[in-house]
Amino acid sequence: MPEFIQSHSMRVPVSLRPLTSADYDEWNEVRWRNDAWLKPWESNDPMHGESISYKEWMRRLRRNERDGSGAVFAIEHHGRIVGQVSLGAICYGAMRSGVVGYWVDERCAGRNYAPMAVALMADWAMFDATGPRLHRMEIDMLPENERSRNVAIKLGATYEGRRRAYMYVNGRWRDHESYVLMAEDAPNGFTARLMSSILFS
Repeated sequence: MPEFIQSHSMRVPVSLRPLTSADYDEWNEVRWRNDAWLKPWESNDPMHGESISYKEWMRRLRRNERDGSGAVFAIEHHGRIVGQVSLGAICYGAMRSGVVGYWVDERCAGRNYAPMAVALMADWAMFDATGPRLHRMEIDMLPENERSRNVAIKLGATYEGRRRAYMYVNGRWRDHESYVLMAEDAPNGFTARLMSSILFS
């Protein structure tokens, strides 16, 4: 896991770093202040009942990092947490794939923080020697989640279709639309490609 990943763009000055136990107060304030904003899109596991504590979540994050099955980063703007981006369900071998998740503070919506965070994470996950060296990263969203779709489109992700009853969201299995980033789609990196599209948009 990298200690710090930074965008060098003055237009989208965000950075990523692993979440830690010391982030509890700040992360908790941002996450729960945005609860109503995020709740329509929140997935959970129907087999595991009650949500876990932050401390237990940290233990699971560290375990996932150690075994290479997942990574979660805080999205920071000027040193303050403004969201979260994650890479989970990592498969190695012939697939070398993972699934992306993200959210940002409602106050920061529309500033390209989410697309930049995903681009930074994709460059680490696909091209950096310290990353899992993935070939494919999938972004899945509820069909009505226009903001998430806009993130995928800004990143140049390819639409692959609808997955039936793909994920458990708000008490029921929901169809999701699937977009994908492939390593060969951005030979110079997803951050550079995103910045070019922002500069000329």
